[in-house]
Amino acid sequence: MSISPARTGLEHLLHPDHVEQYVATMRTGVDHLADTLRRVSGPATGVLPEQAAKAVGDIDLDRPLEDVGAVLAEVSSVYLDDAIWFHEPAYAAHLNCPVVIPALLAEVFVSAVNSSLDTFDQSVGATFVERHLVTWTAERIGFGPDADGIFTSGGTQSNLQALHLARDRALAAGADLGVLRIVASEDSHFSVQKSARLLGLGDAAVVTVPTDGDRRMDVGALGRALARVVDAGDVPMAVVATAGTTDFGAIDPLPELAALCEGYGTWLHVDAAYGGGLLVSPTRRHLLHGIDRADSVTVDYHKTWFQPVSASALLVRDRRDLRHVTWHADYLNPHDAAHPNQVDKSLQTTRRFDALKLWMTLRVMGPDRIGEYVDTVVDLATAVGAELDADPAFELAATPQLSTIVFRPAGLTEAEAERLLPEIRERLYASGRAMLAATRADGRRWLKLTLLNPMATRDDVLAVVDQLHEAVVR
Repeated sequence: MSISPARTGLEHLLHPDHVEQYVATMRTGVDHLADTLRRVSGPATGVLPEQAAKAVGDIDLDRPLEDVGAVLAEVSSVYLDDAIWFHEPAYAAHLNCPVVIPALLAEVFVSAVNSSLDTFDQSVGATFVERHLVTWTAERIGFGPDADGIFTSGGTQSNLQALHLARDRALAAGADLGVLRIVASEDSHFSVQKSARLLGLGDAAVVTVPTDGDRRMDVGALGRALARVVDAGDVPMAVVATAGTTDFGAIDPLPELAALCEGYGTWLHVDAAYGGGLLVSPTRRHLLHGIDRADSVTVDYHKTWFQPVSASALLVRDRRDLRHVTWHADYLNPHDAAHPNQVDKSLQTTRRFDALKLWMTLRVMGPDRIGEYVDTVVDLATAVGAELDADPAFELAATPQLSTIVFRPAGLTEAEAERLLPEIRERLYASGRAMLAATRADGRRWLKLTLLNPMATRDDVLAVVDQLHEAVVR
């Protein structure tokens, strides 16, 4: 029996009786966003933190506006007007990508249906969509039929779960928690250290090894580090290789690292959060040679697969290793459950159906088109990097390997670089003209361009470089 929404005040709930209101509200919102998008003229407005905080803090949340149009106008003033637009060619600050339209369409269904992927009875087909995508990605990696995995919120969670599995495998083999060690390069993601803390291992459990001239983990140094760990009576529970370091896009020598790990019986995790897009590259898949020998792999689809946040996955070569995160609860996944339950494999319980975004992207565009986008941004970084390397006005920290360029104006003393480069980065942001990142490598201060926009051109990127150079000269 239908209930009169006017009488009950339930008109805001998604319900068959309220379909027209849902459609009208969504259309109003999409039109508002489209109008905003048409007016975008740069990556940012450069609003100051205190200005942004005041605009939000002045709003009385106990007094609703009730009218959708008024709320959208307010949303513009507190959010959209000063939002960062990743599709803008002058945005080159972090590993944030412009997103593809099929994935945005999927978000409509993900949020409205609101399936939770923890149990089959809440998700049904969604369970098998996610599982199929996990199998498909595992096959791209080169894993065999025993592989499995789970979608996660991002690379940090994927890395945490991988190291959780490695820890528990070592503990199950009889090792003591206090002797477990993780070995990673000095350029590995900070989530490795963070995971060690969360897993009860502590900061000292992470052993870092240097990189070679190409910013890749030094194989000889890794071998020596593993030997020192064992000689000290400790257990190398995991080696974390990186396929696409955050600053340099470097891909560690995976076959050589895998051979060392196999010799020591050590878990090999490959953090391919950034470089995972090479799995669909028509021309650069070979750069991930050896990734199939890993025990686990992180892939962030919301980086080089051009998906909206959040969309990541952890893939494992042997599905039995996922048992270490299984916890049985009678209301979710009792021991005698007859249906497949994704919560058996996940650190999360309630979990969005983020896999639908990748599914719809693949069904509309296909993997080769995504891979072409990856190739485009890598080609762009290669071309711009070569120009900067040939220009005596600039200094490159390393030859670009994926889509990041680490550089700075030539001739700066370290004191000048320390003072000027963060200041110039902030000045460009405040002007709304460009966004790039400041970073540090080898004890020196650099600037970084991260190129993830397949529509950006060489001239677009060089315009950002020119703005930087003008700021230095002034």
